[in-house]
Amino acid sequence: MGIGVGVAGTLLAARISDTAGAAFALANHVAATLFLLFRIIGAGVGVVLAQNLGAGQHGAANAVARAALGASSWIGGLTALVALLAAAPLLRLMNAPPEVLPLALPLLQLLAPAMLLDAWNASMGAVMRAHLRAREALAVTVAMHVTLLLLCVPLMVGWGPTQALGIPALGLPGFAVALLLSRGLGLTLHLWLWRRQLGLVPQAADWWRLRRRELAAVAHIGLPGAAENIAYRLAFMVSVAVAGTLGARALATQAYAMQVIHLVLLFGLATGLSVETVVGHLIGAGRLHEAHRLVRRALVRGLVVSVVVATAAALAGPWLMRGFTQDAEIVAAAVTLLWWTVLLEPGRTFNLVVINGLRAAGDARYPVVAGALSMLVVLAGGSWFFGLHLGWGLPGVWLAYAADEWLRGLLMWRRWAQHKWVPHARASRRRLAASHASGSPT
Repeated sequence: MGIGVGVAGTLLAARISDTAGAAFALANHVAATLFLLFRIIGAGVGVVLAQNLGAGQHGAANAVARAALGASSWIGGLTALVALLAAAPLLRLMNAPPEVLPLALPLLQLLAPAMLLDAWNASMGAVMRAHLRAREALAVTVAMHVTLLLLCVPLMVGWGPTQALGIPALGLPGFAVALLLSRGLGLTLHLWLWRRQLGLVPQAADWWRLRRRELAAVAHIGLPGAAENIAYRLAFMVSVAVAGTLGARALATQAYAMQVIHLVLLFGLATGLSVETVVGHLIGAGRLHEAHRLVRRALVRGLVVSVVVATAAALAGPWLMRGFTQDAEIVAAAVTLLWWTVLLEPGRTFNLVVINGLRAAGDARYPVVAGALSMLVVLAGGSWFFGLHLGWGLPGVWLAYAADEWLRGLLMWRRWAQHKWVPHARASRRRLAASHASGSPT
């Protein structure tokens, strides 16, 4: 749903102009990069909760949930503040073309308040999924994004018989207003579900208190996971800056192709998230052989689906791209990128599935150490080398994407296939047993 809303927002922005489409994509890239600070909590809370629940330690799981809420307030607030105060230098750092900057700047600043609400919603949704309440979490997501879609259309393009009697077209800022309102609805629904389904009612102190004991366990998983995500996002932003150097049309081309790619990777992403939750429960229960078989089956299925969906997207590329723009040059360039995606997506599936399995088993540091060099040299350096130095433009950037995903994916699979995650899984079990013996927090 989130990916679908991003596609819809890009379509509405592109309806204004290709420059507005580029500005929408650039502002959202920066916002997503800033939000990675939350991954310190988000990458760890689901795993720690799942392990505690798998071991039957419900009191410890509730304490972790409350701790995640307080940490989300601090990190979400910091992220919002940075987006509000440093929007202009961040966009200039991304080589925003002169015609794009005036549109992207106010949008990024207006997105800032929603980042705090997103942090709360993300942590509360992770708690729901760890409790195997995935359907309820999905219902909240659907409600949020349907509300966003219903609001952003009239707010961005206007509605009513006349401007005086209807809603004026706000353009890109209209999306930010709709986002803020929909996230407020999501928070309200999450609070209701916490009370009804989990028996959790946050107290006033839970919104700001930093509980060191519980957050230490979360940070053990979350810090390496966040470092891996931050390293990837920073390297990816180098590729976006390369596209910005190529001009507004290249930036728009990349933005439109990326919307389709987000739909393609959705299947691998969903598989990876479910693998993380179920493997966490299996590790907590000491069922390591089942966890190993689950990751192998999920990977095979993910690879087949990613190839099929990526090929279908490439074949439908000309039709899909005309939904964003009628510029024949942009359409042709974007279709070329979609064919590169057929090579890219299987490599990405290795990462989405196996890295989440490693993290759920407690083996969170290896993905960072093994992946950082590839992200720096292959993704970031390759984007510059192929895209600018050799003059291959956006196809060169996509070649760097594919090479990085395959290199990291194969390294992750070797780690899993050689069972080097098993000692970390056993260490997680020992920590859970020690916590239970000393008395679980309530």
